Amino acid sequence: MEAGAPSARSRALAVLRVRSRALAVGLLPAALAVVLVAARATGRLAGDPWPAVTLVVCAVAALVLLVGGAFAAVVLRAGPAVTPTVPLSEAAAPDLYRLVRDLADRMDVPAPSAIALTPDCDSWLEDRSHAAHRRGAARVLGAAAGPAGPESEPGAAPVLVIGSPFLWWMRVAELRAVLAPVVAGTGPSAHPDIADARGFVRGLDAAVDVGTRRGLGWISPPARLLLRLCRTDAAEMERGVAAAASDRAQGVDYGLRIVAQEQVGLAYAGWDRLLTRVALPAWRMGRWPAHLDAGVVSALTELSRRDRLAEGFTSRLGERPACDLLEQPGLIDEATSLLAARLFHGGPAEAGPDWSPVDWTAYPEEVVDRKWRTEAARLHAALDALAVPAGVTAGPAGSPAPASSAPGAAPAAPNGRAGAATRPGSPGSAGAAGGAGPATLAAADSPSPAADAFTGPTLERVLGYLTDPGGEGAAGEALAGRITGELAREERAAGPAAGAGKARGADAVPLFPLQPPRSGRDLLADHVTAMVCCAAVDSAGAAPGLDWLDGPVLLVGGDRRSDLAPRVLCLVEDGNPEPLRDWLSALGVRPEKPVRLV
Repeated sequence: MEAGAPSARSRALAVLRVRSRALAVGLLPAALAVVLVAARATGRLAGDPWPAVTLVVCAVAALVLLVGGAFAAVVLRAGPAVTPTVPLSEAAAPDLYRLVRDLADRMDVPAPSAIALTPDCDSWLEDRSHAAHRRGAARVLGAAAGPAGPESEPGAAPVLVIGSPFLWWMRVAELRAVLAPVVAGTGPSAHPDIADARGFVRGLDAAVDVGTRRGLGWISPPARLLLRLCRTDAAEMERGVAAAASDRAQGVDYGLRIVAQEQVGLAYAGWDRLLTRVALPAWRMGRWPAHLDAGVVSALTELSRRDRLAEGFTSRLGERPACDLLEQPGLIDEATSLLAARLFHGGPAEAGPDWSPVDWTAYPEEVVDRKWRTEAARLHAALDALAVPAGVTAGPAGSPAPASSAPGAAPAAPNGRAGAATRPGSPGSAGAAGGAGPATLAAADSPSPAADAFTGPTLERVLGYLTDPGGEGAAGEALAGRITGELAREERAAGPAAGAGKARGADAVPLFPLQPPRSGRDLLADHVTAMVCCAAVDSAGAAPGLDWLDGPVLLVGGDRRSDLAPRVLCLVEDGNPEPLRDWLSALGVRPEKPVRLV
């Protein structure tokens, strides 16, 4: 008998005792009512007040039975939480199914009933015998599911869920070693007491969720109470199951498993960087990288090159990758990439005009460049809202109105807006002004007074506004507030595709948000960096690029420039533009030249 198995079974019995005691409490009034009725029928309780007592007890018993029956029905029928995954049929991954079955045979445990993939660095067994699992999986995944696997029938073995990054980064032997203790868990899972205890806990958890619906709030308190009573035993039961599974898997690739666990940690680090630095900017632009799992290989290869602790890991890449166990790895990668966007960002379950895939080769042009120019446009819109427009006077009710008849007034811009000046007295304010238009490029090189009043969106305008001789940073705070408010309005206007929390369970997306809300200063720094990059691309021959670990980067002569961030922070945080101006001068960037916006 494996170590941990007796403990798991004893803890399962403890969980079941909580269920039995709850049932006994529910039946106690009914038992008392039966005793009273029997005593009355045999004449043992004749006379007052027993008729009234018996009537009251019977009424209470009926009410308790009704409420308890409804509660028990909810616990039994409520759908447990559905983990969104990409199911794999045996036809889509015959070699992977053979590998898993061989593992199960060697450890003398039941084989999993099916295999599914999750866009995360984890693997586990999941019981999907409940009918709600099958309905929920079909509803949540939609078109992103890819090749469907068989539905689990009641009483079937659990489904094996595998982290998709493992398939692309790990070699076949490494994946086998990592999956051995997971597959071994089907043995303890088949024990009737453990299966019943797990089903009871899952039912209580689902009942808590049901209790959030209108008219069913009374269900949550007893469900939460029962969960608290059995939480410790349930946790110890799962520890015992894990210990038993690990003990049974000792004889299968144990030496290789130690090395493979190092790859698990490396995969997690690279996957996290790929999602937060590379995928997230694309998701925010309405694009989703179609081959995230293939990208994780490039990200981890780059991480191995930079990190001395990971040296030598790339030498394994000559061996057979685990994704070769799939018949069509490209289609599976695309399905898991779309599911990752849904889970971590809240994107739609299907591709569409505003939610389209992007290949890695097109990422710099279609994501990085567009991201920079969108943020530069948002930055200048915020400046338009804060700056005092040149040639504009106060109109009715304090609204700005053109003052073209005033002496020396600046002519209106082609897009209908007057030129906007920067803060009075700020350096570079002479040429810093408002929106973009067809005449912008011609005006940039024109010496006329009209060109000085309207030069379009320029980097000089940003530098002049943020320059703060006193170091108080009031201009930066105001600009950061404007950008934060505009982003919030854009997210609200984007609707459910960009939001979360409109539903519960598997329908609540994103289930695992990647980043907390960014501060106004961070947003301002991002937007200024975007403006600098746009100016460098337009006037200095730079180009947008992709770094597998850091996401969007600026390339100059094919080399990444990583020295921009501290200079932007010096401007944003201290109001000192000199380090950035020196950097621009060395690169040949002309801050007074208009920048092309989206």
